Amino acid sequence: ALLYEAAVGGGIPIIRPLSQSLAGEPLTRVLGIVNGTTNFILTKMTEEGAPYDQVLAEAQQLGFAEADPTADVGGGDAASKAAILASLAFGTWIDGPSVPREGIDTIDVADLGHVAGLGYVVKLLAVAEETEAGVAVRVHPTLVPDDHPMASIRGAHNAIYIEGPQIGELLFSGPGAGGEPTATAVLGDVIDAARELLAGAQVTPPVRFQPSRLVDLDHTVTRRYYRLEVHDSPGVLASIAEEFASHDVSIASVWQEGRGAGATLLIVTHEAPEAAHAAAEAQLRALPSVREVGAMFRVLGD
Repeated sequence: ALLYEAAVGGGIPIIRPLSQSLAGEPLTRVLGIVNGTTNFILTKMTEEGAPYDQVLAEAQQLGFAEADPTADVGGGDAASKAAILASLAFGTWIDGPSVPREGIDTIDVADLGHVAGLGYVVKLLAVAEETEAGVAVRVHPTLVPDDHPMASIRGAHNAIYIEGPQIGELLFSGPGAGGEPTATAVLGDVIDAARELLAGAQVTPPVRFQPSRLVDLDHTVTRRYYRLEVHDSPGVLASIAEEFASHDVSIASVWQEGRGAGATLLIVTHEAPEAAHAAAEAQLRALPSVREVGAMFRVLGD
């Protein structure tokens, strides 16, 4: 049998709870901050206002980031871990390379300030949820409300947040990287295997997964945040709202910063399919009144 407690979350015990303790619970959603490098970078950018390149260099000096950080900052490492979490949580095989992912390497520190003013913090989230169409799994920077437990996870720490109808909400958090936490998890697996062998018992059999039920990203439903740089002239907001409405994307709230050529609109939408958001975004970029679609983030929903 293969034991792999250290595969996700470093020193956080999460594989056993998902595969054993919660095996009888029909889980509905799993959220994960599962890459310590990116959480360290986003925390420093948010709290100190430091640019991405500067914080990445610091993370490399401290040993939090590899010389080639692509797998971390590009979301690949988190996508592999999201596949493991989703497979265990929903009993269906999810292949790591098939998980859609976006990284943090294009985030402008100014946007972290914008969203902070709206009551959000940006986290690179692994999201896995049960939907009517199947299991939706993805990794991307996400606006997390300040009062959500995941918003408080700082530095290189990891966290996994689990939701289910009977258990309500569970949060597992702790050191997600480093030799000592990882070694603790590996040693725990070795001791578990040794105990079972000494007792003459069969080592815990592997979980058997059903065929993949991964939902195509275009059909995944999300809320979004947009930062639009616009010409502040009559009818601008109406034309933007019209483009959203033409793709059945409803606007939840709008804030404006500045006036004239440098006006900035911050827009948060209601839930809509990813395909609808993509079509609306393409149309926004073509509007003469929109100088730039400066940033786009998904927003954590209920």
